[in-house]
Amino acid sequence: MGEPVDATAEWGGEISALRCPRCGVIPTAMSGPKPPAVRPLLLVVDDEPAVLKIVERLAGKAGFEVITCASGAEALRTLMRRPADLAMVDLRMPDVNGLDLLRQIRRSVPGCEVILMTGYAAVDSAVEAIKLGARDYLTKPFDFDRLRELLLDIRLEMERRAHVVALESQVARQLEFCGMLGRSPLMQEVFSLIQRLAPHAKVVLISGETGTGKELAARAFHQAGPRRTRPFVTINCSAVVDTLFESELFGHVRGAFTGAVESKPGLFEAAQGGMLFLDEVGELPLSVQAKLLRALELGEVQRVGSLQSKRVDVSVIAATNRDLRAEVAAGRFRGDLFYRLNVVEVALPPLRDRREDIPYLTAAFMRDAAQRMGKPLNGLTPAAERVLLSARWDGNVRELKNVIERACMLTDGTLVSDRELAGAFGPEAPSTGRPRAAAPMRTNGDPAPLEAVERVHILEVLRQVNGNRMAAAKVLGISRRALYRRLDRHRLIDEAPRPSLARRTS
Repeated sequence: MGEPVDATAEWGGEISALRCPRCGVIPTAMSGPKPPAVRPLLLVVDDEPAVLKIVERLAGKAGFEVITCASGAEALRTLMRRPADLAMVDLRMPDVNGLDLLRQIRRSVPGCEVILMTGYAAVDSAVEAIKLGARDYLTKPFDFDRLRELLLDIRLEMERRAHVVALESQVARQLEFCGMLGRSPLMQEVFSLIQRLAPHAKVVLISGETGTGKELAARAFHQAGPRRTRPFVTINCSAVVDTLFESELFGHVRGAFTGAVESKPGLFEAAQGGMLFLDEVGELPLSVQAKLLRALELGEVQRVGSLQSKRVDVSVIAATNRDLRAEVAAGRFRGDLFYRLNVVEVALPPLRDRREDIPYLTAAFMRDAAQRMGKPLNGLTPAAERVLLSARWDGNVRELKNVIERACMLTDGTLVSDRELAGAFGPEAPSTGRPRAAAPMRTNGDPAPLEAVERVHILEVLRQVNGNRMAAAKVLGISRRALYRRLDRHRLIDEAPRPSLARRTS
């Protein structure tokens, strides 16, 4: 994207107005000015200087920052340095065919809209251009009124898309409840339940599939309850060796077992006056379950190797992704402990049952990723939005967050496309609901001209820098990660020059 045009706007409303009404916590990353508005970047590619000047003048008045290129090769180098939001490409140029350049742009910068220009209009080429994803097809000499209207429509559409993302991000902040997010009726019911129970509940069971946010719900109980200023102690029951469970929970005295060189308090004592979160409580060994039940019923713990009991005042929140009723029936979980934990149960819904929350979760995750990575990300392409809304999300919110983060890493432009999402999902990527991008055109078995230009250019730069990938990426004006993607696409991983051994070991 281009230069700032308005950096004075601030996020609507006072930050204090967005304070969580239930727990009084201001969500992180909420303060600070709104990102400055920017002019979308238009790349114009034509070998006629007069056409470049006309489009540059009209597009500048329509609110675009404009870069002009006189050849396909120059356009490719420019795109590698600065991914454009819109490209206007001449159909016939000496070095490359406009349709080939269209294919390359759709592969390299999926979020970039493309308009083809030609003085030799033909139905076949127009149909082919639209099939390849072109936004429009203009004939020369231009109808200036139509060109102005088209550019204005595209700019306003981009602004609307960015505005929607900003609104979703702002709404996401306002929908946040003690670190949790959701506007769906299911999540609002969860928030209401936590708000009503937190001041009173001493023992809570949180159930839900992996990735639904059980620890966040536990922390919400802590923040919304009277013990918010006291310790919040966590133990993942699936990550502790069976023989150490009792020592971890209740502590031990010196000499209680081999290696116990000094006395150590357990997590119950560490959480005194506060809250203990037992994540994946269904993984507890049966021997420890009996002692946990005693601690819950009597409010006392006994260190391993000690004859003395200690009083503890601790709220306990247990979480599980298992069906504990089935575990009780199978004899793997004590029934008396289950009913003691199940005084209050909060069931977290899977993401597939609250798909209306996906845009707001996505906006929040993208905002966070963009800030951490220093990238000017404005949102998703329409195809990417469809992918997110139609995916299965077996890993729920955690999977969504990881996918968005990986997609943001892969994105060079301002929009995350379905291609980056496919890379973020991996081999199990969901279908986008549209045909795959056309394979590169080949002539007599040789790569298309533009592919050959990029391939040769990358090889030449690598030779100039003696195979140094970091230096080559800097010369090309792209990230090292983007360079490796291009090396892989052109099958150059093994062929490309590498630093000499002496240089690599120096």
